[in-house]
Amino acid sequence: MTKATLLIYAKPPRMGLAKTRLARGLGQTEARRIAHFTLARTMRAALSGPWTPILYTTPDRALNESLGSIWPAYVVRRSQGSGGLTERLDRGLAEAPTGPVLFIGADAPDVTPALLRAAIRALQRHDAVFGPARDGGFWLFGLNKGPRTRSPFGNARWSGPHAMADVWGNLPAAARVAVLPTLIDIDEADDWRAWRAARHELKG
Repeated sequence: MTKATLLIYAKPPRMGLAKTRLARGLGQTEARRIAHFTLARTMRAALSGPWTPILYTTPDRALNESLGSIWPAYVVRRSQGSGGLTERLDRGLAEAPTGPVLFIGADAPDVTPALLRAAIRALQRHDAVFGPARDGGFWLFGLNKGPRTRSPFGNARWSGPHAMADVWGNLPAAARVAVLPTLIDIDEADDWRAWRAARHELKG
């Protein structure tokens, strides 16, 4: 099987840039700390497997940053470019090689190498794979890119309860779709509280 490509969409954990919705509920300092935490955990998982990681970041001045080694120098970096999320994801899909392509953000701290491997295995038997988020979005989307693959991101209602359903609905009617475990995407203060409560239950 062709080696998978993992596209990581992330921003530096800076006040006013990352986790702006979280900052409205918890304050900018705490939001920045959480952004750093989730990004570090995401990158640790993303750099721990037999796939090709590519970091898509914004703004462009962040392309050469290391963030205290969270973004190692060897990781290929590309600009997310202009436009909304649909245009930025379209750009990543267009630039990716043919074969399995996975998209993740940096909002789900429970992403693990095992889950990423499960997504790649799913694409051996399916046309696409979703990792659902509790809020109706998704922490992972993957598909097998071929020479005629069309983007499924058009007209998706991002940052809301319909994002995954919209992307799924854009896939070909006969597409075989796999679903991974649901994780918590930390976008709002309530998400952070829910994630902490779930961790406390696991420890208890």
